[in-house]
Amino acid sequence: MFINLNPKRFLKILSLPIFLYLIFFDKTILNQEIKANKKLQAATEQDLYLYKGMGASYLCIASKAGIEFPKALGVATATYVQVVEGKHGGEVKELGDKKLERDKLFAGAEFQIVTTAMQYCPDSVPKEVTKKVNKIIKENKK
Repeated sequence: MFINLNPKRFLKILSLPIFLYLIFFDKTILNQEIKANKKLQAATEQDLYLYKGMGASYLCIASKAGIEFPKALGVATATYVQVVEGKHGGEVKELGDKKLERDKLFAGAEFQIVTTAMQYCPDSVPKEVTKKVNKIIKENKK
């Protein structure tokens, strides 16, 4: 014997149990935990090379677009630091399992971005900044 159910009635019958299940058992697509990328890995040399290149690229483009150098450098540095903290937990592979403090991350990121920008777009880096960075590089070589 074949039961004649129209689609609307079938949907009403089926939706009530599903609705009750979702309410009482609190299982929805929205509140399931994302299990991917749970374990953060320290930033490798290639990761840092990519981040400083992206920061220097932003700095060069922003300077040419008329954005003040300190503002452009601040945004590029903050982005670099956020990526290292968010994706790598603030750890750099070369330094071992030690998490870097935020101020050290900012200082290192700023220096890397400026030195890279000096190579690719020296006209975008103010002369006083270039002199200061070159002085630091010379002092560290000794």
